[in-house]
Amino acid sequence: MKDFWEQRYGAEEFAYGIEPNVFFKKIVEEFELKGAILLPAEGEGRNAVFAAKKGLNVTCFDVSSQGKLKAEKLAALNKVNINYLVGEFSELQFEENSFDVIALIYAHFPENFKTIYHQKLVRYLKKGGLLILEGFSKNQHKINKEYKLDFGPKNLDMLYSLEEIKEDFLELEIIELKQEEILLNEGIYHNGKSSVIRFIGKK
Repeated sequence: MKDFWEQRYGAEEFAYGIEPNVFFKKIVEEFELKGAILLPAEGEGRNAVFAAKKGLNVTCFDVSSQGKLKAEKLAALNKVNINYLVGEFSELQFEENSFDVIALIYAHFPENFKTIYHQKLVRYLKKGGLLILEGFSKNQHKINKEYKLDFGPKNLDMLYSLEEIKEDFLELEIIELKQEEILLNEGIYHNGKSSVIRFIGKK
């Protein structure tokens, strides 16, 4: 999987554009989020750079060194600093109760690690902190077939359901949790009808 992302992010153009995810941007601005933020599976840095421009102290990671190069280039263009780590989630450790915000934007993990990683993220979140999530729902496979799209992981178990989110983030107070169909317009690879889960949880 690492090779796939190295190839995708190794291209000159930004795979998912340079603008932040719409839902992430909306929540950061509406809640006037401050402090330290963690962005797993951050890719080419569009959300990390936006968060840094809003004054957040950004830590992010991805398996792709090409993603890091693109993210740091984008950060330099925007005159902000981000702390970008390269590695698998399983290889990285953070202090418990150390982040005010954690954002999972299209961060789809293997089935056998998904719940473990989600619960680990809850431990990294400070009391009163927010977790923001947007990702493809299990209905995306049906939409892909109907509209001849190729969004999200091929493995159904890596996609999200409302029930899984409730179970994985049981310790968080649900501020918002819904499944909806939206039109994605993010760079080369996220364009078209999508079924997504959107979640905001508070510790």
